[in-house]
Amino acid sequence: MIEELRRIGLSDLEARCYYALHQEPNLSGYEVAKHVSVSRTNVYAALRSLTDKGMCRVIETDPVLYDAVPIEQLVRLLQSDFEQTSKALLKQMQSPPRKSTSFYTWQGDGPIRIAIQRLVANAHRSIVADIWAEDLHWCEEWLLEAESRGVSVTLISIGECHTNLRNVLVHKRSEEWQGLESRKFSLLCDKGSALLGSFGSAHKLSVLETDHPSLIEMLQNGFYHDLIMEQIEKDFGRELNTRYGKNYEQIIEPYRDYLNT
Repeated sequence: MIEELRRIGLSDLEARCYYALHQEPNLSGYEVAKHVSVSRTNVYAALRSLTDKGMCRVIETDPVLYDAVPIEQLVRLLQSDFEQTSKALLKQMQSPPRKSTSFYTWQGDGPIRIAIQRLVANAHRSIVADIWAEDLHWCEEWLLEAESRGVSVTLISIGECHTNLRNVLVHKRSEEWQGLESRKFSLLCDKGSALLGSFGSAHKLSVLETDHPSLIEMLQNGFYHDLIMEQIEKDFGRELNTRYGKNYEQIIEPYRDYLNT
């Protein structure tokens, strides 16, 4: 809870004071200080700051009492303020035309999560996420949010997964995949922006963000082939096993050296 309050712009002490007042309203500064185990001087400064931000109300008694603005009202206030600020920024700061395609690298858990959230939040029509089942937690929450606002979301899961997303294609894992240390991941939004990377211990955690048409087309082609093979395997699975062997071994065998590499 404290971390969420900090993310809306409160300091650690402000968040702890607000939470204390949320749990037990009408406290004096002295009582708040006892709840958060911090000196009264620092607590009074935090309470003044919360009051200035409109997050805490003062009751003029002796001693002065403090009360947290109800969280529902606070959230709506922040949403309204954010929407007004966003409209002003969009109106005053038009993005210049892009001169060329670009490649950007994101490294580390935090920046990668933010990059995934940003691309998904800005998708208007379609999202295709290709990810191993054990890594779905990196993006599932934001994919569900996108689906709830009308975006067509397709998840291609490597291995069985449990999710509330509506459109899910599941790829079974062959035995060769079990020992892999690197698990690929891609995200394609509105056929125009993409993230590509991998999770696991083999490489430093990083993803590539790009709008390069060649890579966009590559991901689109991969999605096309996944759709086709999914339906073919549903309709002709037994015949394919009989003709080409388990996991298409007869087709793959002449190229196994390339694939293993």
